[in-house]
Amino acid sequence: MTYAKTSPYADTNVAAGNYLGILDVRPVPKTANDVLYEIEPIFHQRPDLAAHAIYGNNKLWWTFAQRNPDILIDPIFDFKAGTKIYLLHGPTLREILGI
Repeated sequence: MTYAKTSPYADTNVAAGNYLGILDVRPVPKTANDVLYEIEPIFHQRPDLAAHAIYGNNKLWWTFAQRNPDILIDPIFDFKAGTKIYLLHGPTLREILGI
């Protein structure tokens, strides 16, 4: 069993073909192309919708929390309208994740 490259678990080993091993966190590092973004009301507590609108893939919702760990402690409930977070430029994110 392997996870898609869009998954936060893509780098985590699967033990005995059935169970996830210890989480190997996929880093989403700071880059020179990062953009400061204020979460819009339409995306309040919906990082999946924001990921779809920004990156064209709702499965990349977890990257917001990985890039902003001090702001988005809980990747869903801390994803509040008016909160400012940093976003990676789409092509840069795809290159980092290998997608």
